[in-house]
Amino acid sequence: MNFLKYDLGRVEKGSTVVVTLSTGANVRLMDSTNFSNYRNGRQHHYYGGLAQVSPSRIVVPSTGHWYVTVDLAGLRASNVRASVNVEPGALRPLRSANGSLAGIRSEPPVRLTPDESGQTWDVFISHAGEDKASVALPLYEALTARGLQVWLDKGELRIGDSLRRKIDYGLAHSSFGVVVFSKSFFAKGWPQYELDGIVGLSVAGKQRMLPIWHEISKDEVASQSPSLADKIARTTATSTIAEIADEIAEVVRDADAA
Repeated sequence: MNFLKYDLGRVEKGSTVVVTLSTGANVRLMDSTNFSNYRNGRQHHYYGGLAQVSPSRIVVPSTGHWYVTVDLAGLRASNVRASVNVEPGALRPLRSANGSLAGIRSEPPVRLTPDESGQTWDVFISHAGEDKASVALPLYEALTARGLQVWLDKGELRIGDSLRRKIDYGLAHSSFGVVVFSKSFFAKGWPQYELDGIVGLSVAGKQRMLPIWHEISKDEVASQSPSLADKIARTTATSTIAEIADEIAEVVRDADAA
């Protein structure tokens, strides 16, 4: 299929993509993974659709690398001329945060240990079962859609499991370990010293852990582990799963390119 391609590069969330057309056409706004799928005739997800009004505008849903394509599939027209511009969105509102995950980029590369089948993963997700549907699975799907290899414990972490063994296993086979900390997570009854041990290894550069706080405050995290409260983290109270996935994917790709 013939199509026009526009590589927009990195575009901030809330920016508006303005597409001017000489005739009605199919307009798709896609991230890198979905553009690759589209170009190769595979199933893909996109923003936009049949543009019958020119110019047409599409708001960028999340910060990342974006592409626009224009094609005439299913339409009577034989050719189309198009131009694409990006209008910046409003500034983001001020909000408290624990620093950017970009700080992880300065950490030294981690030597991965393949598992029994010889496989390694980009991201390992550790979570309590109560947070599977709301955080773990959506994050798994979002990261997978962004082209990452993700290890998700389908059996979940249950009472009696060793948190340290679970996370150590995942981090040994993965570039990054995402741990979803929540009230349910801490309620599992795992010993405090295990959390301290994990954080200590991460600080020493032997592991790279990306904490996510879910329905839990900084004070509540600090009451369980003061060192965790000072760790670079993201919280679902101020960031969507898509935003968290975009940032994690960017950190992983930067680490791969280093």
